[in-house]
Amino acid sequence: MPAGWSALADAVLQLEMELRQLGLWSREPPVRWRLESEVPFCVDTLAFDQWLQWVFIPQVISLLERGETLPGECRIQPMGEEAFAHLGRRRGGLLAALGQIDHCAAMLAKDVAQF
Repeated sequence: MPAGWSALADAVLQLEMELRQLGLWSREPPVRWRLESEVPFCVDTLAFDQWLQWVFIPQVISLLERGETLPGECRIQPMGEEAFAHLGRRRGGLLAALGQIDHCAAMLAKDVAQF
């Protein structure tokens, strides 16, 4: 796996670990219709941590496993800053993981654009 992809995989694993440590990881998935929202981040049907767990992380893992390119930059850290504001200082590691994902996605998008 190329370095950029490996860094993205590591950041996604870090994100999962942070969600688990903060007690934001669910055992049970939301009902199916909540996952089918067409609104960005499923904000009309899911909390942001649910969207990360049940939509974003599985999609990124699937792309990595198939060796497909990302659709573009993610820019999920700003959403995380807003969604996790209530966590105060405890959100630091979570925001760092989201920022790393944004960074990796931006770098990979630039690499693809150069071809």
